[in-house]
Amino acid sequence: MSRRYVAQLTQQEDVDEVFLVSEKQLRPNRNGNLYLQFELSDRTGSISARMWNADESLYRSFDNGDFLQVEGTTQLFQGAVQLIAKHIAKVDPASIDHDDFTPVNAVAVDALQRRLAEMLRAMSDPALRNLAECYLMDSALMDKLAAAPAGIKHHHAYRGGLLEHTVSLMDLAQRVVPLYPQIDGDLLLMGAFLHDLGKVDELSYDREFGYTDQGQLIGHLIMGVETLNAKLVEAERLAGEPFPEETALRLKHMLISHHGEYDFGSPKLPMTVEAMALYCLDFLDAKVNAFCGLLRDDPNKDSTWTNFHPQHNRKLFKGKPKTA
Repeated sequence: MSRRYVAQLTQQEDVDEVFLVSEKQLRPNRNGNLYLQFELSDRTGSISARMWNADESLYRSFDNGDFLQVEGTTQLFQGAVQLIAKHIAKVDPASIDHDDFTPVNAVAVDALQRRLAEMLRAMSDPALRNLAECYLMDSALMDKLAAAPAGIKHHHAYRGGLLEHTVSLMDLAQRVVPLYPQIDGDLLLMGAFLHDLGKVDELSYDREFGYTDQGQLIGHLIMGVETLNAKLVEAERLAGEPFPEETALRLKHMLISHHGEYDFGSPKLPMTVEAMALYCLDFLDAKVNAFCGLLRDDPNKDSTWTNFHPQHNRKLFKGKPKTA
């Protein structure tokens, strides 16, 4: 019997499947009784789950990253489907078909890595090209970039997603620059490469996706600047001369302002044309990828609309189903 994947689950459905668990928490309700809250996922996505009348021993019976056999029922809560678990049991990973938990968004890592290096090494600015080479020579960092997701849930949330997002953003930058001669194309390209690079250590992605302690406490904006400071020292040593001070300042500004708004966690607003372009292009690529994923994975195949998505505060229009 074939399994039911997360993307196929609808409300008021009995479920008895194996899922990958993450983000487990033991919480009290309004009456002080404890319940478990956790995320369950497979290759098609994730679903929030709760188990009432839990206790400390149940909480300690499994860890984030374990596989759980979960029996329960789905229900609609605040516009999204969630699962109310009645019974959970840890499952031996050796008994699992790991293909069920490998995201369907597999990316062509080798081709993306070649494209990334090709664009960086084609920059005309020698200082930026030299700085880029310091990153490209860091094999441990580049391996992390190839493996990391760009996010936990909302966009490019799959292994290799960060590399795909980065290369897409760099491609977008190269397409936009000819339309705006005021933009320093090499600076924008380098900013696109660096903007989310801190996520390689902000996120954990060995099995389940989550945040590292460093990621929770510091975040990828600051972590990216810290790595840039170290690479600037390497670049100066490699070149045998100081790195241009204003170029370094502009790069750092792009990294800490690329979220664009204070409400989006940006410590600074974009104050250069390159920083504003980076913010807008990053927003475009992230939102289009997220929408495409929601349209692709929506379980209501015969409907012209997707389910309501609270994170976007809307349904998405799919158009009328095509007939054969």
